[in-house]
Amino acid sequence: MAKTVVTRFAPSPTGYMHIGNLRTALYSYLIAKCQDGKFILRIEDTDQERLVEGAVDVILNTLKQTGLSYDEGPVVGGDHGPYIQSERKGIYMKYAQQLIESGHAYYCFCTPERLAAIKEGDGFGGYDRHCRDLSKEQVEANLAAGMPYVIRQKMPLEGTTAYKDEVFGEISMENSQLQDQILIKADGYPTYNFAHVVDDHLMEVTHVVRGSEYLTSTPKYVLLYDAFGWERPVYCHLPLLMGKDAEGNVSKLSKRHGAVSFQDLVEKGYLPEAIINYIALLGWCPKETNEEFFTLDSLKEQFSIAAINKSPSVFDYDKLLWFNGEYIKKMDFDAFGEKAMPYLEQTIPNVENKKAVAALLQSRVAVFSEIPEKIGFLAKLPEYDVSLYTNKKNKTTPESCAAILDAAIPVLEQCEDWSSPALFEELKALAEKEGVKSGAVMWAVRIAVAGVSVTPGGATELMEILGKEESLARLKAGRAKL
Repeated sequence: MAKTVVTRFAPSPTGYMHIGNLRTALYSYLIAKCQDGKFILRIEDTDQERLVEGAVDVILNTLKQTGLSYDEGPVVGGDHGPYIQSERKGIYMKYAQQLIESGHAYYCFCTPERLAAIKEGDGFGGYDRHCRDLSKEQVEANLAAGMPYVIRQKMPLEGTTAYKDEVFGEISMENSQLQDQILIKADGYPTYNFAHVVDDHLMEVTHVVRGSEYLTSTPKYVLLYDAFGWERPVYCHLPLLMGKDAEGNVSKLSKRHGAVSFQDLVEKGYLPEAIINYIALLGWCPKETNEEFFTLDSLKEQFSIAAINKSPSVFDYDKLLWFNGEYIKKMDFDAFGEKAMPYLEQTIPNVENKKAVAALLQSRVAVFSEIPEKIGFLAKLPEYDVSLYTNKKNKTTPESCAAILDAAIPVLEQCEDWSSPALFEELKALAEKEGVKSGAVMWAVRIAVAGVSVTPGGATELMEILGKEESLARLKAGRAKL
């Protein structure tokens, strides 16, 4: 019987959810779900100095918003808890002691001052293995004297350590390059390097998914598995995520490239489902289709480890913006209106028919944060230059628009039906009477009521939203300006 595939997402609660972390969570989830497996969430908070208050809630809320539901973890529980490492503190010492007894680890009593002197003295940057070969008697005497200690992994000094990665293939490293890393710190907490190996084994994790920056760290981890006699998991390292700056230079994705956290993107008005869809394509592409739009369910059906790429992926904000715009267009109108309403309330509090404004916007915004800029003119007529009345396509000039407004204002003052269709018919008839293009009439009227060249919606749609009194006031102000 085939073993159930079990993956885990194990973030540190140190702040926001970086896009790279979210991609790791997504791929871990998909690797499990495409094989009917199990997805576990574990919070790795052993580095107590870097903890940020509220960061666990950020992780939980992000997974909830993106639909990455976990089978075991904080809140939902499971058979392998607890799922927060600090609550598992009592587990790790037993396994560290086991490694000491088998000769794969040792007590290190070096003071911080000595370690700093080593680092400063030879530029080695690592540990000189001073305590590696202390006699049993020396160790027992130091422990009896209450000397502070850490427990270090005893790395082999010769040969190589190799493992197979599902994406990058065979990876090997000379053992002479491996440092005797700390497993248990002086405060009794395990290091990440030790705790995640123990936890992955105890939680029966079969596939470890992480960024390719860990490719050269993994030999240390497989040596721990081997020391315990445990079966190694399947390793799947993901390609680097890169960003592009204004000059076109590509480097590892960071804040200088723009918003790099899920929270930042959501606050800027991106939809979680659009973010997930785009991130799925940063390192993976389906084998048998050119389709770019995927729901989480369709990703579960089509995803495979074999289709993950080695090459770095560039996070393209323009492509994400396009994706988001397409998702917005496909939204149910009521759902769009609900998302847009906070922006409408803030920008045009005095406009009554905000639903009509939302209807104009849905096909014209790529991200919700664009809304204030696109409709600010509805709240207050902006200052504008009369050169806006010049339009080559409609052959208008400030002088011709003055004549159009002179003719249009009296006609519009007599209109009792202030709906967009009725206003359109009135202005169309006016154009025929005056012997000008209807487009020229609409241009002159729209510039006068909006004061900007690009608007969501045409002249009559905007007039219906603004109402008769405000529209006429703006038309007269426009004529006065001319």
